[in-house]
Amino acid sequence: MKHDTGGRTGDYLPIEDHGVIGDLHTVALVGVDGTIDWCCLPRFDAPSVFGSLLDAGRGGAFSVRVREVERTKQMYLPDSNVLLTRFLGQRAVAELYDFMVPDHPLYPPSDVRQIIRQVRMVRGSAVVEVSCRPAFDYARAPHEVTVVEGVGAVFSGPAGALVLRSSVPLRAEDGAATATVVLEQGQTLVLAAQWGGEIRPIDAEEASRLLDDTLRYWDGWLRRSGYQGRYREAVERSALVLKLLVHQPTGALVAAPTTSLPESLGGGRNWDYRYTWVRDAAFTLYALMRLGFTEEAAAFTDWLHRRCVEAPPDTGLQVLYGIDGRPDLPETILENLCGYRGSRPVRIGNAASRQLQLDIHGELMDSVYLYNKHGEPISYELWEALSRQLDWLEKHWEEPDDGIWETRGGRRRFTYSALMTWVAFERAMRIARHRGMPAPVERWRDTAAAAYRFVQDRCYAPDLGAYTQYADGSTMDASLLIMPLVKFAGPSDPRFLSTVRRLEGMLVSDSLVHRYEADGTDGLPDREGTFNLCSFWYVEALARAGRVGEARYIFEKMITHANHLGLYAEEIGPAGEALGNFPQAFTHLALISAATNLDRAVTSHRAVSARQCRTA
Repeated sequence: MKHDTGGRTGDYLPIEDHGVIGDLHTVALVGVDGTIDWCCLPRFDAPSVFGSLLDAGRGGAFSVRVREVERTKQMYLPDSNVLLTRFLGQRAVAELYDFMVPDHPLYPPSDVRQIIRQVRMVRGSAVVEVSCRPAFDYARAPHEVTVVEGVGAVFSGPAGALVLRSSVPLRAEDGAATATVVLEQGQTLVLAAQWGGEIRPIDAEEASRLLDDTLRYWDGWLRRSGYQGRYREAVERSALVLKLLVHQPTGALVAAPTTSLPESLGGGRNWDYRYTWVRDAAFTLYALMRLGFTEEAAAFTDWLHRRCVEAPPDTGLQVLYGIDGRPDLPETILENLCGYRGSRPVRIGNAASRQLQLDIHGELMDSVYLYNKHGEPISYELWEALSRQLDWLEKHWEEPDDGIWETRGGRRRFTYSALMTWVAFERAMRIARHRGMPAPVERWRDTAAAAYRFVQDRCYAPDLGAYTQYADGSTMDASLLIMPLVKFAGPSDPRFLSTVRRLEGMLVSDSLVHRYEADGTDGLPDREGTFNLCSFWYVEALARAGRVGEARYIFEKMITHANHLGLYAEEIGPAGEALGNFPQAFTHLALISAATNLDRAVTSHRAVSARQCRTA
């Protein structure tokens, strides 16, 4: 089969050749060829049921194919997360609607997670092939398939059952349920793969009702957005992606819904992102609040509150948690899976949960400050829990840590960690002052001042004219582009501007930004692509520094690096290919922040130019 966004390489679609659907509990990745090759059920961090993205042979997949078509195209239905794949041929055109039904506030929550797939023959007639072959527990657990005549099939495994309801007869075939049917113009085929619930018939009428309910849900949710700027399409798609990554029952947000998609093909930088990083989620809370989505901000604030209360007073917050708040996320390697295009190892769990990353307290306090200011006043109980975290940070902020990039080359006194220590205490003092909360303000002021001086005295290299990655070092680090975003430095501060110039010479390639210099000291093999988060931080730094034309040019180039649906992975490779887990929350939240600030800068720049023209 041909399609105009690339092709499978060794039975693997490029990472960017996927769309994503979800129900606020989990997601499924749908390839441009109509194959669901990644889905964990019943929630994000459960074992995969369809995992051919990580092993084309044994991982499990759910495919819908239309014979004798020449290309496929994908789009989302307007203002929604309903995915449409169009199969285009000389003799026939078919459309595949893929969606998951989110919990709706008007209906009681359901324990049934279901993927609806509806094929409509728009023109002509064609043979449609269906194959549903799950592989339970990351393809480690066997299953049995039982066809129920006239209704569908049941796949039974040790951890549960996947029910496939079908409007056409199915047959059991080597662990799969398959069908081959001819659809004439105007005819419809309906499939519903569900985790839990009973097996019963499904028809086009039920599928159409569920589709209408799902479209109404997403349209109603997106209408709450307050963004009216010039980058509305990209911003709203990013908001819809972020909403898909929120686990509605707990309010937690996963960094990405996949594991072990490589940062370099064949390399070992393959990590499990199906968990909640305090840092990522705090930034996301900020992005959603910027757009007016305060309910999500409130839910995540409650999740953070619980983590702060549960944190042992002698250890502080962890870097990441399970979506249910569990702290234990042991990292193991799945030897039975060969990895995306042979990129091993395939990991589940994440050892970064045991790292020390001092910066997370700064992102946490910044997001709480913004929520307190623009959302709802925080409770006294949350304030007390946060104060305990600051007490811990006050005692430990001068220790070496593992840093924002979770390197495995040994701990250092990272500049970014000290910078965010200043943010933590500065924002805490603002909240205390604004709300009259009890606080050891003098101690906090002294700690904030010490962190500020440490960055200025130990982390700025006069011979380089730049802030460096760690104290007394010479390595450049793009995380420091955030300085004006968090008010540590003014956007026209000479030290910051000279750092940007140095970063441009060392880390920027064709407007794309690497995280840091790959000098072998991070303890990880192989190189990686450019980091999308840093590229959007670069845009925002330029806009704030008055380089508005350059910022706009680079932002709009970044938009071209999205996939055909407006989605981003973590990184971009040398040929513009997507690398790393997909879609990534961090990238989309940075896009929202860059778009809103760039839009404001462009408007201000035009207003100044207009005034100058009138007075000339």
